[in-house]
Amino acid sequence: MTEINSEELTLVRATIRGDQIAFQRIVELYQGPIFNLAYRMLHDGHEAEDAAQEIFIRAYTKLETFDQSRKFSTWLFSVASNYCIDRLRRRRPIVPLDDLAFALPSTDDGPERSALRGELRDAVQRALATLPDHYRLVAVLRYWNDLSYQEIENITGLSESAVKTRLHRARNMVAAALDKQGAEL
Repeated sequence: MTEINSEELTLVRATIRGDQIAFQRIVELYQGPIFNLAYRMLHDGHEAEDAAQEIFIRAYTKLETFDQSRKFSTWLFSVASNYCIDRLRRRRPIVPLDDLAFALPSTDDGPERSALRGELRDAVQRALATLPDHYRLVAVLRYWNDLSYQEIENITGLSESAVKTRLHRARNMVAAALDKQGAEL
């Protein structure tokens, strides 16, 4: 049985009853992770912001379909991943990422270390962009959103072995792309 967060369940039930403040709290809890998923999938900050807003609107309008015996975050990530994949399918080809990457400055690192870290992050982002959507999705869910195999299974509908296979292949493709770029980890 999946661990159910009682605060989330209380917020979901209150939202279904029409409590706008409860839904606002849900948005506050998940706006960072949902934006992060959208950014990693769509590779554009503005598009990710728009996507996150649309994901929350869809979640709000479909909240009554949420199975309250399951984990809310898994359901929300499922809504988000499906939306991002649909958006990617509509916009082909993928936009180049050269000018889209950004870095958050670190207070601990000096300028040189920050630049190196930013270059590596950019290289990984470019490598991630080369992955087919179904490999990129499992990689983003696992490594950026730190979801378990079980949660990824629930979101994607894949078996555990399929999730592991896609993650393995995604890692190999990213490594090959980084090698081709000459990036060092």
